[in-house]
Amino acid sequence: MSLIPKKGTVYVVDDDEAVRDSLQWLLEGKDYRVRCFDSAESFLNRYDPREVACLIVDIRMEGMTGLELQNRLLEGHSPLPVVFITGHGDVPMAVDTMKKGAMDFIQKPFKEDQLVTLVERMLDRARETFSVHQQAASREALLAKLTLRESQVLERIVAGRLNKQIADDLGISIKTVEAHRANIMEKLNANTVADLLKIALGQAAKA
Repeated sequence: MSLIPKKGTVYVVDDDEAVRDSLQWLLEGKDYRVRCFDSAESFLNRYDPREVACLIVDIRMEGMTGLELQNRLLEGHSPLPVVFITGHGDVPMAVDTMKKGAMDFIQKPFKEDQLVTLVERMLDRARETFSVHQQAASREALLAKLTLRESQVLERIVAGRLNKQIADDLGISIKTVEAHRANIMEKLNANTVADLLKIALGQAAKA
């Protein structure tokens, strides 16, 4: 086994120590990095959204429940794939979590093969969403460098307005528009107008 597992991180949130230990032993044996938490609150304090990861969480816990944790993650627009651990009486509740975006739920006692397959599916999803999430964050960071006036000029460039039209729209000179365009290109690391449009429009430009 490698010293640094390459398959991704699995967060396990369950207030039952035996379940946490069992899942950690199983998943670390399959070369996953496992981080266990005994409450939703402690997980939220340590969760790193920059990791390619997935979450296995008990639907019923003391304090914040798994359902409440899912809602918190949704509010924060977290891309983290989630699977719930349920007891036999929790299936209707688990179905509701799937309507909110959970990938699946597993009933206790769960089968090892089923769980490992599910974790791999979640991490595949995590890699895809993480890439999209990173691209969006990078784009937002670039656009945040623009001043208000530069943002106004960029908006009009994207709309296909010519320099003279932009100057008329904003009540500034054509030379000022040209200066703003040059600043925008530099700040967004764009070499061409096509590059500029891809950054400004994000995924829509690629489509």
